[in-house]
Amino acid sequence: MLKKPKLISVIIPAYLQEKTIVKDLTRISQVLKQIRYDYQIIVVVDGQLDKTYQQAKKLTSAKLKVYQLKTNQGKGFAVRYGMTKAKGDYIAFLDAGMEIDPNGISMLLEHLEWYNADIIVGSKRHLVSIVKYPLDRKILSWGYYMLVRILFGVKIKDTQPGIKIFRSQVLKKILPKLLVKNYAFDIEILSVAKRFGFKRIYEAPIKLKYSFGSITNAATLKTIWHMFYDTLAVFYRLKILKYYD
Repeated sequence: MLKKPKLISVIIPAYLQEKTIVKDLTRISQVLKQIRYDYQIIVVVDGQLDKTYQQAKKLTSAKLKVYQLKTNQGKGFAVRYGMTKAKGDYIAFLDAGMEIDPNGISMLLEHLEWYNADIIVGSKRHLVSIVKYPLDRKILSWGYYMLVRILFGVKIKDTQPGIKIFRSQVLKKILPKLLVKNYAFDIEILSVAKRFGFKRIYEAPIKLKYSFGSITNAATLKTIWHMFYDTLAVFYRLKILKYYD
């Protein structure tokens, strides 16, 4: 009897992407057709703010599901919502916008199997990642890495890029506990997984084309503050309240 091929679910959180979402999903589909597993793509449009949902629905495929949240909830919430709809043995998420090369999905998948990992994190600080980003961003990334390592003991050098892959059993265990809707979603999911005993967490290289503005921009400074605040909130729940236990 032939063994049923494994399924990988790829969550695409989309926010204000009406101009690029069709091109993005077409590219991601092309990449996933090349891997040896069956796949499904789950798009979660974060709010009714533009025509991203309508554009994505123009694509007709049995492997594509498109959902829309009534109000903007944040990337973390959108990813978690998509994960609840996923059927895969492996569940990944990838930011829309194509800043991160979607070929990274197959790279992370190979790392997951090679290391028999629970989670693989795409990392711009991996030695063979192809990333061009300014010095101020490098300093910010290094500073956040040190903060995360001190607070949570997570040794991953870069927790933030929008590409990660999980075994489904990890998410079944930890998803009901997660709270962060936006800025510190990544560190929450990694630290809670570690808390639950899923310690086989490794990094894989990615190819990333940075398009963020200067960190002195008012909106960027606001994002940095919210991320710092949310990170401390995760630490408080994890280490002080023992909420996740």
